[in-house]
This record gives sequence, structure tokens and C-alpha cells, in this order.
Amino acid sequence: MKNKASTNQGKEVYKELRTQSWETLWTAEVPQFDAGTPEYRLARVGLVRALGVVALRKATKEQRAQTKQWLMHLLQDPQEKVRRYAMAALPKLGGNEESERALLELLDAERDEREVKHLSRTLDKVGGVATLEKLQGLDDAEEIRRQTEQKVKAKLARSEQPSAVRLDAKMSQVRGLRIHLRTRRGLETFVRDELQAHPKLKDRFKLLKVSAGCVAISSISGFTLKELYQLRTVGSINFVLGVVPTSKGVNVPALAKVIASPLAQRLCNKLTDGQPRYRLKFMRSKVSHGKTQAVVNAAFALCSDLLNDPRQSPWAIDIHPEKVGNSIELRPRISPDPRFLYRADDVPASTHPPLAAAMAILAGKAEGEVVWDPFCGSGLELIERSLLGGVKALIASDIDGKATEIAQKNIEKAACAVEMVSVQKSDFRKHRNIEGVSSQGVSLIITNPPLGRRVRVADMQGLYEEIFKVASINLSPGGRLVILNPLKLENPNPFLTLESRHIVDVGGFDVRLEKWVKATGLRGRSETGDS
Repeated sequence: MKNKASTNQGKEVYKELRTQSWETLWTAEVPQFDAGTPEYRLARVGLVRALGVVALRKATKEQRAQTKQWLMHLLQDPQEKVRRYAMAALPKLGGNEESERALLELLDAERDEREVKHLSRTLDKVGGVATLEKLQGLDDAEEIRRQTEQKVKAKLARSEQPSAVRLDAKMSQVRGLRIHLRTRRGLETFVRDELQAHPKLKDRFKLLKVSAGCVAISSISGFTLKELYQLRTVGSINFVLGVVPTSKGVNVPALAKVIASPLAQRLCNKLTDGQPRYRLKFMRSKVSHGKTQAVVNAAFALCSDLLNDPRQSPWAIDIHPEKVGNSIELRPRISPDPRFLYRADDVPASTHPPLAAAMAILAGKAEGEVVWDPFCGSGLELIERSLLGGVKALIASDIDGKATEIAQKNIEKAACAVEMVSVQKSDFRKHRNIEGVSSQGVSLIITNPPLGRRVRVADMQGLYEEIFKVASINLSPGGRLVILNPLKLENPNPFLTLESRHIVDVGGFDVRLEKWVKATGLRGRSETGDS
């Protein structure tokens, strides 16, 4: 109870003092703290944390330097709690060689386990070359110190030699390498069909299995990542490093062995320009930070050349729970995505790019197309359809003026090879006022309307009935409506026939990706005025 009361008291003091000015804390509180009895200093230890925060947010450069000197002085305080608070506050003001030396001196003295843990956490953030030299000179190999060594190495590598994935590196002698092409659940057949239709890739890979959100393939001959990134409906390209049987808890040794395996090292060394670094992520399962850290520490003990680094790392190692066990997969982290460089900007609730690509593929290709998106958002569906060719005109409209501005930017950056582009703010119900839209003059409507989650709609049924009605008026005979539909509408309009439907995950809930075709020889309902 005493320790808990002491901790709460420290928090209360921090809350009390963090709102004060730096000058007040420095001139009134710090002298009293320095001159106080051990009991007083423990009671007011929250000052150490508060001054660090205030110095960061409110102080001048000179005042921050004064604060840093005071914190380094406190590292030699006889009371462990004061030293620990100083360790925690110091990284906020930035590390340098002087503060690093002050921390390293503490390693030479006998410290209890808790203080060593906090010291290591601080060195994780401010340590540099001197820290590495010190750690390598120690005889013991405590996990906490291995953790610090790995974090400091990753920080130095990040700052001195930024890493990047080599898209053009040719992977040879890779026959049988298993790759998971992961995507949104419901799009796996699009990925399969896109791969099998690709003039080069279809002969370089063997199709193994198609499952929800994943197409498993194995390599037959050499390839580059750049070639695989020609598949536009893929969400991520994952190299399978191995499978660890499912266990009740986290099997740290088994996971570490796969992460540090020769295959992982070979792939990372071949495909990385710079120091290979990775971020570990458990997919669809909650794993504590401590367990995650234990895995990367154990992997580092097996292979010190492969560094865990959650920040700006070129690779991720994802652990996917599957029926056969946990699939450990190496995934490139590339931003911006080379397939969608036209995305100058985005809007909330816009379509996921591979889904937009799938919608364009579902729509099919015809020559001289007039394509309209009445809920254009950032314009992805229109751009993806134009990239397939055969488009004469793109028409983008939305009631959100910000969205149409972004769509205009993205369409311009994509340099779509079309004769006419029309972008304007408008309600789709006022279609007669939208440039390029005319009765039976649109061959394709491709759109992602509000789905009722992020953008609330009072009458979803009414909205979608209006969309189908407007489509029936403006589509030419044989024209198509490709739409993401959250409702189960079996016969929304007599002039439109459902050709295909796919249930697709759009980020936590399912919608229907549908393609409707207007019958030939039929005219829409109203050919004058608005619908």
C-alpha cells in the first residue's frame, strides 16, 4: 500500500506542476527539491517528470539545456526512484554524447533489476556508438541488454543509412518459394484471375490455393518485386518464411527461429538496399508488448544482422493464424505504393486502391467509353478504369467540393489518356446539370456510394433506389453499373439485370460488389428533367 500511495503521490505532484511555467518550476520548485530531505524529495519526485515535459513544450533552447544538466546530475542521486524519474525524463530533451556517457557510467555500478530495466529503456532512445561498444564489452548477455543493443543498432542504421526495398532485384534460384498474395476478403478471385491473365507472370508462378483474402503461389522461375507489383488487386506480397504449430501461448523460440532463418536472411539481404530492418506484427490476435519484445530479442540473439525496428522499417514480419498453424510472412513496406503514385491526396471513406482496381476489372473494357462516378471521392475508380484503356470521357461528380478538388488533382496526376474530363460538385439527382451526363449517353457508371458507416445516411434504401433509377436513365443499352452496395436488393430496377455479385470486406464489414447491365433495346424511365 505504501508503494502504491507513493506512486499516486508522484502522479498528483506531476499533474499539479505540469501546468506551471518553466521559470516558476526552476526558481521555486527545483531549489527546494535539491535542498530537501530524502522524504521530501520522494514526495515531490513528480517534479522531475513535470520539468522535463514543461522544458520540452514551453522552454527556450537555453532553458532546455539547463534542465538536461539538472537531470544528468540526478542520475547520481542516492535514491533509486529519483534516478529512475531522471532516466525517464532525459530522452524527451534529446540525447547527446554527454548524456549517453552519464547513463553508461551507471552500468558500472551494482543496480537492481528494475533500475537496469529503466536504464536500458533510456539507452534504447539516447544510446549511440558508445552504448554499443559498452554492451559488447559486457560478459553477460541479459535479454534486456540484447534488447538495448538491437534498438540502438536499428536507430543508428535508420539515421546513418536509410534502407529501402529493392524492387528491381532479380530473385533467382527460388523455385518452390511460397508467396501469399493477400487482399481484402472477397477479392481473392480477382487476384487469381489477374495473375493468370498476366502475359509474363502466369508462367513464372504455380497456383497452389485460393482462400479467403489470400492467393497462395509458388515460384517456378526468377522474378522481381517490381513485376509482382503489376498486379493491381493485390493488397500485399508476402514471402512465407515458415509455419509454427498453434500453441496455447506465444511459442517464442519457434517464432524466433523462423524469423532468423537462412531464408529470411537471404531474402532480406537480396531485396534490401541498406541494413535489413523489420517490424513484427501479430495479425488478428492480441499479443502483449512484452511477448512481442521477447520474440524479437530471441531472434536477434540468433541473427544480429536482422534488426527489429518498428519505425520506418522497409520490412514487416506478419504472423497470420491459419488452420495449419501460424504462418510467418515477410512483407515489403513500400510507401508510396508504386502502383498508385497518382494519389496526390485522399478523402475519408474513399475506396481502397486494390478494391478500386477490382471494380474497374469487373466493369470490363469497351472502346469509346463514357464513364461516370456520381460519388467520385478521390477519383480512384475512374482512374483505374481509364488505365485499362478504351475510355473516351471521364465524369466525376460529388456533393463534397473538397472531394472533387482532390479527384481533379489525382486525375491530372494520373495523366489519363482520355478526350474529355468533367469534374464538378453536384448531387447525382441533378444529373441533367452534370457536364457529359445525358440520357442513355453513359456506357459505365462505377461508384462507391456512402455505405452507412463512416458517412451516415438517414434513408439508405431510398438513396440506393435513387441511384439505380438514375443509372437506368443515363446508361446506354448494354451499359453497366458497377457499385458497392451495403443492401440486399434483388430487383431494384426493371431495366437493370444483375450479372455478378461478390461479397467483399471493406474494413470490418461486408458489402456487395455488384455489376448490373442495362438491357439492350430498352429505354430508361424518364428522358426529360431530373429523376
